[in-house]
Amino acid sequence: MTKVIAAVIVVAFLYGGWELFFYWERVKNEEDEQKKKSVAVAVQPDQLPGMSPELDNSLRAAQSLGPEGLKNFLKAYGNRLQDPRKAWIELDYCQMVARENTAEAKRVFAEVKKRTPHTSPIWPRIEQLAKTYD
Repeated sequence: MTKVIAAVIVVAFLYGGWELFFYWERVKNEEDEQKKKSVAVAVQPDQLPGMSPELDNSLRAAQSLGPEGLKNFLKAYGNRLQDPRKAWIELDYCQMVARENTAEAKRVFAEVKKRTPHTSPIWPRIEQLAKTYD
């Protein structure tokens, strides 16, 4: 009888350890996701370097015109823009054009992802959009 009780205790202990392990993994994954979301929220596109303040009004006007306006803005001022701001604008363009031209959105996303280092402030957004455009 004592052997049965000891076996039950060992099985209960192993089961508790197993459940504790899965609970710890869930908590760790939730913390990682929360960190990614907070980093993505913390980035303010208006404060990213790479675009002169004179172009802000043109950018807002282009965004209000939709994907075609943003495409024209990138053609007209693309050589005056630098990463990470240029990459952010191109990701906005990807999201706008995705409904109408998926191939174009994937092409632009691949270019942005290729040239953006993992240390860039916009990398969390790239990881988030990769599920859609890769």
